Amino acid sequence: MTETAGGAGGSNGSAAEPEVSDSLKAFGEVVKAFRKRARLTQEEFAPRVRYSLPTVASIEQGRRFPPADFVDRAEEVLDAFGTLRGAARHLSRRPGLASWFRQWAGLEAEAVSLYTYECRLVPGLLQTEAYARTLFTNQLPPLGDAQIEAQLAARLDRQRLLRDRPNTAYSFILEEHLFLRRTGGRQVTLELIDHVLDLAGLRNIEVQIMPVTREEHAGLDGPMQLLETPDNHWLGYCEGQKSSQFISDRKVVSELQMRYARMRSQALTLHDSLSLLRQMRGAA
Repeated sequence: MTETAGGAGGSNGSAAEPEVSDSLKAFGEVVKAFRKRARLTQEEFAPRVRYSLPTVASIEQGRRFPPADFVDRAEEVLDAFGTLRGAARHLSRRPGLASWFRQWAGLEAEAVSLYTYECRLVPGLLQTEAYARTLFTNQLPPLGDAQIEAQLAARLDRQRLLRDRPNTAYSFILEEHLFLRRTGGRQVTLELIDHVLDLAGLRNIEVQIMPVTREEHAGLDGPMQLLETPDNHWLGYCEGQKSSQFISDRKVVSELQMRYARMRSQALTLHDSLSLLRQMRGAA
């Protein structure tokens, strides 16, 4: 299945994260009620559905779209006689209640592997505070100060995944021109390069640079993200201006995997990529 929805607001901050919907809040209250009926605390419930405590708390508070496997496991653990599955189907049918990126973020938080190719800007997981602030400040239509601070806080909180999940394999393929553009100015770019180099030193993070001059390029259709769920299913996510696609169709996901694999061979090696970043930093 390939679903399309507007205003995903994923890696680029091009659209505001939607407000918590009444329907998501209601779903969270239902989960909480059944959990209490089963006399389980959140700490006891989380390992039984194989999700982290923060994820369970976010779902019960209506701040996170419930992934399908969470719904299935919660239904079984809580003996909810179909109530949770019915409520979740109601959520997915009604447009505008939650962006596809909210669902993707929930999956991202539990992913075994996460692959990202970007040609527009440095992905949200790798951004510095100054770089992210530049993006939010220059967004059109303009955001208010409170909106900027709220989105910035959410962006920085999401980045904890990289260090909090050391067993998740993260791969990033970034176009060289993302650093040459100097978004935010020279100092912001220097800090950004240092930050990316620091993250690339972690065992679970790989960063490759796609050079400006490349006669063959498998990613000309645009940015993409791929992730592997804990039960080893692969899903895809693509963003455009004011729109996004959440992709679960196996054939389409397979095509994206094929393109990503080819880009990995076309980009610079891990060693050469980091060497190029250091050279750019010295020349900036």
